[in-house]
Amino acid sequence: MNITPKPVEYLYELWDANWDDGPLGNYQILRWEITKKTARRIHFVRNGHPGFVDRQRIEANGEIFHRRFARTLHLNPPDIPGPPKPPSLPELKAAMAAAHPDRGGTDAEFIAARQRYETARAAGPAA
Repeated sequence: MNITPKPVEYLYELWDANWDDGPLGNYQILRWEITKKTARRIHFVRNGHPGFVDRQRIEANGEIFHRRFARTLHLNPPDIPGPPKPPSLPELKAAMAAAHPDRGGTDAEFIAARQRYETARAAGPAA
């Protein structure tokens, strides 16, 4: 009699290895083994610690925030985000205008926004 083992199922987390230094794009997909599924809950183990999520909510949204572990869990492996797109010159110009003291910004905010705009303008169009 052949008994086929049940395939292991997982919940997934998108984890940035540089989370304490800010998002630097060093992402990894972590797997949390599902130990049991009921009609109301999906039970899992994370680093030897048991937990569970609301099955209906995660199946409806594809993801759920788990408060105890302070992590967003996904039913399927999430896409790893690419590098952020640098702002365009019109976006930088609009940010500079919005930071102007006459529009409620501060001198420091305006000077920083203008520096970002001037730096991007001097660099020319992106290749």
